[in-house]
Amino acid sequence: MDIKEAISTVVSGKSLSIADASAVMNTIMDGEATPSQLGAFLTGLHLKGETPPEIAGMANVMREKALHVHVSEDVADTCGTGGDGKNTFNISTAAAFVAASCGIPVAKHGNRAASGSCGSADVLEALGVKIDLEPEAVEKCITEVGMGFMFAPVFHPSMKYAGPVRREIGIPTVFNILGPLTNPAKAQYQLLGVGRLELGQSMADVLALLGINHALVVHGEDGIDELTLSGNTTIWEVKSGVVESWSLKISDTSLPHTPLDSITGGTADENANKMKAIFNGESGPITNVIALNSGAVLYAANRVETIREGIEMAVEQINNGSALRKVDELVNLSQELGNTN
Repeated sequence: MDIKEAISTVVSGKSLSIADASAVMNTIMDGEATPSQLGAFLTGLHLKGETPPEIAGMANVMREKALHVHVSEDVADTCGTGGDGKNTFNISTAAAFVAASCGIPVAKHGNRAASGSCGSADVLEALGVKIDLEPEAVEKCITEVGMGFMFAPVFHPSMKYAGPVRREIGIPTVFNILGPLTNPAKAQYQLLGVGRLELGQSMADVLALLGINHALVVHGEDGIDELTLSGNTTIWEVKSGVVESWSLKISDTSLPHTPLDSITGGTADENANKMKAIFNGESGPITNVIALNSGAVLYAANRVETIREGIEMAVEQINNGSALRKVDELVNLSQELGNTN
């Protein structure tokens, strides 16, 4: 299917098959769609509403076109959709360090801030991590440290054709939700936060179509794209191609109620300093929410039987300094590798 046919299809309210969505995505990522065609397609798809087969077809092509990271073990990722507008602390990035300190290999996929003031790349850079490493260097980080960061603009060079059009039309498009689905290391375990409740089931269905081993798609009752302690968290659990939804209550966690306004983030430097303070033993609301989300990563990675058990392991690794050592190890190795490029 060419892009003109695809525009006609989605504008008339019909959906594309996985194969047709893949064909259109190939056209886009090869730079063969004009800006007008791309804008019309993205707008039509958004107005119709993207279906799981369409998202999966496009994600498959993005994965194929990406630069790849090859590691021998299955890895975990904590990349979410963002865009919840809550400007919370970099919880999923902190959770990635905690999971790595528990022995889970982490291939963190991320970018600079899209809507908040500080994205994963921003806070990692402020911590001293060299964020724009090439695939071989990231592989070395994962192998030697247990965690590596894959900066989206480096690993998805074909995205350059879509970038200007996305900025010019200024509406959410399918690309906003493709990022967490296109991990260049093909993560088999994932904690994926969604900023909109209606996205949860679709993202879980797509992960099932993509063949992920075990993932948790989560949305906090307070609107955040993380597990929350200010209310219930809706969870769509994906395991071996099956999706089950359930609700996690604060009483299930062993952690105290934490108001949303107590986990607000700041600038990249402020968040980096806060993360180091927490990993140095500072307790408080942000520490609790990091422990909760870290526990969920451990559960998704099949390291523990329950999220509650994962929380206990996460708290231990934060308190004994292991998470802070993981930060220092990644900073040192990434800088060393960056200087040799």
